[in-house]
Amino acid sequence: MTDWNAYRDNLKQNVKVLAKLSPNTLDGLQTLEKVAPEHKHLDAKTRELISLAVAVTTRCDGCIAVHTVAAKEAGASKEEIAEALGVAVALNAGAALVYSSRALEAFDSVKE
Repeated sequence: MTDWNAYRDNLKQNVKVLAKLSPNTLDGLQTLEKVAPEHKHLDAKTRELISLAVAVTTRCDGCIAVHTVAAKEAGASKEEIAEALGVAVALNAGAALVYSSRALEAFDSVKE
């Protein structure tokens, strides 16, 4: 199991090191983060629930660590998080089905 609080602290320290070594990388990410949530149609809680679902489907522990805190701070309940994660699981399984069909199609395209 992961100590998420220690992981989050460690992640912050490592990101600071990366920012010093490659400042443009962090600047680029911060630019993307500023553009994405223009706060016009989705509230903070909804954005964080989406972020958690995406974090699970992309298997990003850092994103999970950061967005669980943000979701809780935005007022998300454990039940709402579980529902969002259920959507992620369903989508990921659906994506596996779609890509399985692509793998079969690729196999069929191989010339003998």
